[in-house]
Formats: sequence, C-alpha cells, structure tokens
Amino acid sequence: MELVLALDAGTTGVRTLAFDRDLAVVDEAHRELTQYYPSPGEVEHDPAEITSLAIATLREVAARARGRGHSVVALGIANQRETTIGFDRDSGRVFHRAIVWQDRRTAPRCQELEHQGHGDSVRATTGLVLDAYFSATKMQWMLERGLADASSAPSFATIDAWLIWNLSGGAFLTEPSNASRTLLLELATLAWSPGMADLFGVPLSMLPAVVPSSSHFASVSGSAVPELAGVPIAGVLGDQQAALFGQACFQPGLIKATYGTGSFVLANAGDAPPPVVPGLLSTVAWDLGEQSSAAFALEGSAFVAGAAAQWLRDLGLIGATNELEAIASSVGNSAGVQFVPAFTGLGSPFWNPDARGALSGLSRGVGRGEIARALVEALAYQVRAITEEFARAGVELVELRADGGAAAMDLLLQLQATNSRVEVLRSSSLEATARGAASLAGLSVGLWSSLGDLADRWSASARFRPAEPLTVDAGYAAWLRAVERA
Repeated sequence: MELVLALDAGTTGVRTLAFDRDLAVVDEAHRELTQYYPSPGEVEHDPAEITSLAIATLREVAARARGRGHSVVALGIANQRETTIGFDRDSGRVFHRAIVWQDRRTAPRCQELEHQGHGDSVRATTGLVLDAYFSATKMQWMLERGLADASSAPSFATIDAWLIWNLSGGAFLTEPSNASRTLLLELATLAWSPGMADLFGVPLSMLPAVVPSSSHFASVSGSAVPELAGVPIAGVLGDQQAALFGQACFQPGLIKATYGTGSFVLANAGDAPPPVVPGLLSTVAWDLGEQSSAAFALEGSAFVAGAAAQWLRDLGLIGATNELEAIASSVGNSAGVQFVPAFTGLGSPFWNPDARGALSGLSRGVGRGEIARALVEALAYQVRAITEEFARAGVELVELRADGGAAAMDLLLQLQATNSRVEVLRSSSLEATARGAASLAGLSVGLWSSLGDLADRWSASARFRPAEPLTVDAGYAAWLRAVERA
C-alpha cells in the first residue's frame, strides 16, 4: 500500500500514525512527553526530547511499513502551536527549555502592553488578543534575559519549524496556521508584520520563512530518519487547524470541537480574514498555495479540558481518565457542585489570565461521582460559552463535529448538544488532528485529488441531538456565577 505518515507532536505526547488511501489508521506509535513546572504558572518542555520522540515514533512506524512491503509517499506534521523554542541555527544550541502555550509567565507584560494602548492594533493586525498564550512575548522574555546573546544565528521556532529543521537537516520554514499564533503575522498578507516585530522587540531575521501549508517543505534527511530518507514533508498545520481539516470542515460555517488537553472550537470563516469578534480569535485555517486561496477561522480556546481529568486522576478521585464517564454517570446530577477548570487562567470568551481553578458548592453528601459529573458538565459549559459567541458573530450553527479523547464520552456530547442547541456529530475517527496532517500531505502529493475527495471519506459514528434545555440552562447559569468568583 501507499501510506501517508502523520507526525502529531502534541502537548502531552508525540505520535506517528500511518494512514492508507481510505484515511484509515493502519499503524501508530506513541511516546509521552515530560512536563516541567519550574514555578507556579510556568510550563516547559525539553526541545531535544520532542525531537527524539518524533524520530523514535517515525522510525518505529516506518520500519514496520517497510517490513510489510508498503511505501511511504509523504509526511504531514501537526503540532502544539504557540509553544516557543529559541535556538542557534549554526550550532543547534537551545537557549532555554521550550516555553509551552499554557505558560503564564509573560502575563504581566501582556497587561502592560494592553495598558499602553496596543491591544486594538494587535487585534486588528493579527486577529489575536494580548495574552501570554501566544508566542511573541515568550520570545521577548528570552531576548530580555540575554539568552540569545552568544548565538551566531539566533532563531525562534514554533514546534513545526523546529521539527522541520531537525528532520530535514536545516530547512527553516513555517506556514500560516502556526505563524498566525505568534502575534507576529499580519492576517491580511500572511507575512510577518514589521510593526508587530518592533512592538515585541523580535527581529524578523530570527523567524523562519512562511510558505503555504501545502508545500514541499523539505525531504526527510537520511541521517535523521534513515527509513524515510527522501520522503517529502508535504503538509504542515497547527494541531487545531489540522483537526478542522481532518474533520472535513471545508465550507464556511462548519464547526469542530476538539476535547484534548484543552478544548478548542474552530469555525471555518471562509477565504477572507473575519472581522474582530469580542471573545474570539481570528486565525489562519490553512493555505493550500496554488491549489486554492487561504482559508480563515474563528476560534475559541478553553485552556484546560482533559488536563482536569488528569488532575482528578492524580488526586486519586478516579483511577484512570477513561473512567471519568462511568463515574460521572453513576449519579443523576452534580448536586450543585460547580467545577471551573481555570488552572492556567481563562481563555475564550473570558480572557482572564488571573482566574484560577475553583470547585464550589460542596456539601458533606458530595462524593467523587458528583465531582466527576461537575467536570464533565464544565467541559460542555466551556464550549457552550464559545459557541454562543459564534452565534452572536453571525455564524450559523449547523452542526458541531467532535473529536479528541474526551469526545468518546456519550454523556459529554449529549450535554454539548443540549447546551449549544446544535446537533453534535462524533467523528468516526477521533484522530482528527493526525488525519488532517495526513490528508493535507497526501493532497499535496496527489494521493487525493481534491477537498471533495477528502470530504467523501469523512463520516460520523454517532449523532447527538439537543434535548430539553431547562436543566442545563440552570446549571450553566450557576457555572457562570462560579466563573465570576474564580
């Protein structure tokens, strides 16, 4: 068979998946990624570990493919987006551990810039808000501490550019879906903005070249991955845009929700940058280069979703994260318990970096069932807050396509359908992120002929229709009051 590999470099782990012509997963390998928390609110990764895990999973899957007589025709990459690495392109020396998108250390700098009146110009140029979530202030933090001073070729990379550089043996490239998460890309031109670079003090010479998402980025170097020597890296997307692509949301108005480490909701907004919408972000969905005009998206981001289930597991309230639904379903309601999973501040539509997690409404009769139920309800409420902003922005909610690990829970998707007043479809493949990267790479090399060809290969495994909303509306109102306290 002809296979396309997808390298999915996520926040908690790195995976390589092999897809066939029907976009079925035929093989995969996974490694967990070490999380570092040097101080409260700080989250870091080891760039060398990201590279080593990527290479290990690629080699494992590629070797098995070769052993079975298959050929790998392309490699696609999907990645955690705003996480930032500073390094010297001449020596490969890394300035500092990667500063992860969840990291809040630059929140005071963002607030300072906001108070200086830069928020509106940043919003108008980049489609984003001034928040520590994004890459530019992470770069500025490293520069202000002199971490790049001893470098002959100081450079900053998001994870896509870092992986391309390592896998190719030196190509320094990114693409618009990732670049649009840095606070440094001008949405109107899909080029680095000199004005934003000046504002954040990041020289444009330190940034990778921006090419279309569907491109021949480079060929895999035999010294990096011998089993894939010469295979083209042909499609690259940030993980959430990859999930939008993998869910075949090719038409304006189609919406996907990914329930992963956080919850990320994207709506295809068409081929022009959408107007500023309070509470939401405007971002690049993908750029197919000569094949089609760029597509844009409106996005809402809740920073913590599956990470809260891991927190319950680490506390011993659940034995494993896949037990969450059974425990939550063991009770009929949360008995007034409200869970606000704001462990790293609140994202869309609240954008409050100072908020912190809260568990309220506790009584002596509350057990782990009620707490687990409150968390599942909170996951639905977070996405409801985002879909309500989509509706206010004039986006017609036709259907919501769900993926990610937590999307396996019927309870969550039924609550989501009722809360958001929209039919929710669970993708037949919950691996939408990797599927999107593989789809884009295969499209680039001609394995699939068109977006329509890819859309024909998408299907839903379950549908959830809105039920009577009275109970969930009362719960949502109580949750919003808990959010105010948090």
